[in-house]
Amino acid sequence: MRVPTHPDAHKALRIALLALCLAATGAARAAGFDLQALTQQLAQTRSGQAVFVEDRRVQQLDQTLRSSGRLSFTAPDTFVRETLKPSHERLAVVGNQLTMSRGSRSRTAMLDSVPEAAVIVEAIRGTLTGNRETLERYFDTTVQGSAQQWQLDLVPREARLRGQVAHLRLSGRQGQVREVRMTLADGDTSVMRIEPEPGDAPAKP
Repeated sequence: MRVPTHPDAHKALRIALLALCLAATGAARAAGFDLQALTQQLAQTRSGQAVFVEDRRVQQLDQTLRSSGRLSFTAPDTFVRETLKPSHERLAVVGNQLTMSRGSRSRTAMLDSVPEAAVIVEAIRGTLTGNRETLERYFDTTVQGSAQQWQLDLVPREARLRGQVAHLRLSGRQGQVREVRMTLADGDTSVMRIEPEPGDAPAKP
């Protein structure tokens, strides 16, 4: 005896199959967006300025530490972070030269002589400037998302550096970094939210 199938069941099956095909197509498109595609997109922006707010959670403290200031970069290798609150500090990197200023005091060093700082600087600078070679030299990378909205996970390649910085996650839209999340090996975390200045905002499609 043949059991009749309700027309609504056929309709539901067709909808389910269509949804499955669309999901597979979307997955295939997302799979095509990799580190090369991301860095090519980021590298189209040769310079930029933004404001930032960073919240840090320190294991020994019961409160969040907040700082804010300005960021700027110019390809291929210039990056400046200027903290305005709660106190004035400035970190500038040009090539391999790192200059740190606090109040009237200033110190200059070679970036590669301070590997713990280098891994953080290169993660942010390398992403801002779309420097794929630098990112792959220092990190194991994982890219998720699409050109419109993406996420880049970075894990330091060297065990010694992982003993300082466990993981970084940068996310953004189109050619701009909008957030940097960092987890240190000791459990401390920070989240830096970045807001491009109006002249640096991407044009709406």
